[in-house]
Amino acid sequence: MAVTHAQVLEKAIRSLGGTWDTARAAQTLRDAGRGSGDRRQQEKRARQALRDSARSGLIEKTHPSRAIYRAHER
Repeated sequence: MAVTHAQVLEKAIRSLGGTWDTARAAQTLRDAGRGSGDRRQQEKRARQALRDSARSGLIEKTHPSRAIYRAHER
């Protein structure tokens, strides 16, 4: 079974916690070998992975109009 971008990001969020934005998520995905495409494509995948992680309840959006999230303390 292939690991999704959201699963890669979720592992990092669980490990590191804190605040997550598009840049941090994109860098995390690049570091995990998921950095194909140009910057715009990488950021689009990062934002989708952040939204997926928010839907799962791992993080919550903290800014109304920007992709900024905070990890839930568990």
